[in-house]
Amino acid sequence: MALFKTRSAAIYGIDAHLIDVEVDMFSSGNARDSVMVGMPDTAVRESRERIKSALINSGFGYPNKQFTINLAPANVRKEGAGFDLPVALGILGAMGAVKGLDRHLAIGELSLDGAIRPVRGALSVAVCARDMGIPNLIVPAENAAEAAVVEGVNVYGMRYLAEVVALLTRPEEFTATKPNGTAPLAEEAAMAPDFRDVRGQTMAKRALEVAAAGSHNVLMIGPPGSGKTMLAKRLAGVLPSLTFEEAIETTKVHSIAGVLRGSGGLLHERPFRAPHHTISDAGLIGGGMGTPRPGEVSLAHNGMLFLDEFPEFPRDVLEMLRGPLEDGSVTIARAAMTLTFPSRFMLVAAMNPCPCGFYGDSTRECRCTPAIIQRYLGKISGPLLDRIDIHVEVPAVPYKELRGNSTAEPSSDIRGRVERARAVQSARGFYNAQMPSRMIRKQCELDDAGERTLEMAVRRMGLSARAHDRILKVARTVADLGESQTVSAKHVAEAVQYRSLDRNYWS
Repeated sequence: MALFKTRSAAIYGIDAHLIDVEVDMFSSGNARDSVMVGMPDTAVRESRERIKSALINSGFGYPNKQFTINLAPANVRKEGAGFDLPVALGILGAMGAVKGLDRHLAIGELSLDGAIRPVRGALSVAVCARDMGIPNLIVPAENAAEAAVVEGVNVYGMRYLAEVVALLTRPEEFTATKPNGTAPLAEEAAMAPDFRDVRGQTMAKRALEVAAAGSHNVLMIGPPGSGKTMLAKRLAGVLPSLTFEEAIETTKVHSIAGVLRGSGGLLHERPFRAPHHTISDAGLIGGGMGTPRPGEVSLAHNGMLFLDEFPEFPRDVLEMLRGPLEDGSVTIARAAMTLTFPSRFMLVAAMNPCPCGFYGDSTRECRCTPAIIQRYLGKISGPLLDRIDIHVEVPAVPYKELRGNSTAEPSSDIRGRVERARAVQSARGFYNAQMPSRMIRKQCELDDAGERTLEMAVRRMGLSARAHDRILKVARTVADLGESQTVSAKHVAEAVQYRSLDRNYWS
């Protein structure tokens, strides 16, 4: 009888948890009597057939003996094919082909020929290995760049099972993967959409600059073809690059969802997600069968979620946004487990003022009746609207502005101001949109003129307590853009201006 133990990890939420893979080989019985315990799902149970072929085709053979494979702790469910490699190494250890895996953690799916396929969540696994004091991590070659960004762990990207055995027997012949850095590529920056391309829309550009500077949610209302989508895509280009801590957390979410692009290293630009209005609630918020997966609100974490044709989304799906917008996280409860995913994103929504799109347009006639317009606007509830800090009208661009020769301000200039404003906010410990309620009075202290302006706005517009707080946060952002230490009446007046459209359309 031979007992051998290897280590792997399982993903729950955006974190990985250490899993011990114990392989016990008996002299009696045969391979058909082998069992796998520890709450494995179907993909894990099927690994026995993949592992057998991989071992034989890699030249190691497969003993005609009974195995008991235990994935501990046994009280949590194990999902995915990432346990193939550690189980195969456990069998090889029980056969005496490899020794000493106490200082190694391994993940990877095996092909029948012994090739190692990439898996989800390699970055989270690398963080787990570091936190558990395991110095060496063996991952598929495609996941190596992603995992190598974690300091304190030697990451080895392997393509074949035979390579892994060579690493374990002759470690001096291999070198750990080096991180590839987080600097954005110059050609990517040159290809990004630029605000220079947008004609007119001076007020809308200013509102979006304020939104970007404070990470505020924004709603754009205007007729078809006025440039709402064009503005939204360029807004992503003026957001500052991710900090290292933000990049780690954001990349973990994308890695677990299996949507990490490029070389697989850290994300350096803030994510831009734009789901179609036919998306389901599980697709937007997260969920699915088995272990819950992150949805679009989590994939947009630390970035921007763009919802075009806002009222076309099912109302029940939109109402689910209220929790993530308020809390910055989303909790998904299932019978087997409850997981929490981060979802602190900047919501940018765009919509027409009515189904035909021309309500309030001075050049084209609206064909919608008042009842149809109210039913259309009613798809956006008051509580959801209250959570959107900035409401801005995007009218049709006049012909003279469309054909004019004036040069618009480039995104690089706007981004510079946004970065300076966010640097001020980072020194306070939070972006203005995420300012805790207890800090509002301290950070948004008004002068006498500002107090009178805000009082008049609250009384005349009948604003809620939440809208009152959001006006103060936006005013603080306007002051930060103007490099002002205090919030004055002009800052409050501009912030109030961004709350007028909901009273014009929804009142």
